[in-house]
Amino acid sequence: MPSDIILIGPIGAGKSTVGELLAEQLSLPQCSMDDWRWKYYKEIGYDQKLADFKRKTEGFWGVCQYWKPFEAYAVKRLLANHNDCVIDFGAGHSVYDNPRLFESVRQVMAPYPNVILLLPSPDVDTSLSILTERNGDPSEGQRFVNEHLLKHPSNFKLAKFTVYTKSQTPAETCHEILRLVGWK
Repeated sequence: MPSDIILIGPIGAGKSTVGELLAEQLSLPQCSMDDWRWKYYKEIGYDQKLADFKRKTEGFWGVCQYWKPFEAYAVKRLLANHNDCVIDFGAGHSVYDNPRLFESVRQVMAPYPNVILLLPSPDVDTSLSILTERNGDPSEGQRFVNEHLLKHPSNFKLAKFTVYTKSQTPAETCHEILRLVGWK
């Protein structure tokens, strides 16, 4: 059974920050999807010009939809190539409207007992407000995407634990995760 800790959640939830603290605390490497995603996307034909066109003509939501098959592939590749580490996913890598893509990611993640969903609050509106503030007045498209990520059931179906971070420092969140997974 994999011993990795996988952090999922919306844009600005603290996945990378908490991941870095967990990795340091556990003396494990940190593996961030943001460091690998473009390499994996290109392996299966990612077209940056098409992505730019979609962003220009369809906005942030349009490019996010284009990324979906690439994100599912990246999840499979990242988990196959990295183990015994703390992994933080990009925000969209755990949310899929397409049932086939979701099921493929769910199957790949099923053996991992330590999938942690980070959210500011159990209340969607409170979470969205906090994330909007953290993300420094994001574009309407990014705000819409974060609202979608917060309301979508995928994260909740993939997560084994949910940690609400609103009243916690990153260090306190790290401590709570270690307690939840039985490593502290």
